[in-house]
Amino acid sequence: MDSDALNTFLVVHRRGGISNAAKALHRSQPAISRRIALLEQELGVPLFERIAGKTRLSDAGRVMVPYAERAVAAAQDAENAVRALLRDNSGPVALAVTGTLAGERLSKVLKRFARRHPDVALTLRTATSAEVSDLIRRGEATIGLRYDRDRSGDLDCEVLFAEPLGVVCAPDHPLAGRRVGRLADLRDERWIAFPEVPGRREITASHVFALFLTHGLGEVDWTPVDSLTAQKRLVEAGLGIALLSRSNAAEELRASSIATIRVGNLTASHEVVAVTRHGGFLSAASRRLLEIIRADFTKARGTNTSRRNGVRRA
Repeated sequence: MDSDALNTFLVVHRRGGISNAAKALHRSQPAISRRIALLEQELGVPLFERIAGKTRLSDAGRVMVPYAERAVAAAQDAENAVRALLRDNSGPVALAVTGTLAGERLSKVLKRFARRHPDVALTLRTATSAEVSDLIRRGEATIGLRYDRDRSGDLDCEVLFAEPLGVVCAPDHPLAGRRVGRLADLRDERWIAFPEVPGRREITASHVFALFLTHGLGEVDWTPVDSLTAQKRLVEAGLGIALLSRSNAAEELRASSIATIRVGNLTASHEVVAVTRHGGFLSAASRRLLEIIRADFTKARGTNTSRRNGVRRA
């Protein structure tokens, strides 16, 4: 059993069949079928089943997936470690981030990194927090940025800072720029939030509902919108209010196209976390990118504390 066979198995699984896997791997369908057949022969069990014309994992295949992912990632680590001996701060670096973190702060980080390491091929993927962890776990990304810690033991999670959340509204909203005493005062508003999609849950989708339940206020009237940009446009148009971090709303707040509503009994935040694979290889370039992320994102911790204390930094 070698890493190529395991990788072929994973691609067939992820692409949903031999044909799609052959296209992804640039091989013929017979070659892919033969590779899977040899692996199944070696293991003595079928890894896939044909159900209603579709290729599905067998019970043995489902057991195999996490072990195959770790083995393929370890093989990639070994190759990267050896190749790193031949170059200094060059080669590929793969970053995966939760979509709502791909804002101004991340742009500054990437610009700084690219300026210092022009020979590094940096790729960026956006995903939900759960998907970011999966990309790191499979070795498809080397560094991840997500909300809240992943509790699985195969990942290392480093909390960079806790980002406060606040209520935003249209500038002409009756409560724009004002303070309300309780979250209950906003119970009758229409809220705009990320949808909760089964199997693809985004942590920020739960904040609004969890807050109202925690305060014993029950369910709220809300509109599910799966794009942060679309959420802000709806808020600007006066079609609802939303719970956003200051960094996500920074541009609109500067332009005064949206406003804030201060809530007396509301204390809400989410942790921004850097994720790497436990024991995984990080090239010199990857380590440097992680250092820049730490320096820039951790700086936000002090900035947010100052804002909460009513102090502005020069």
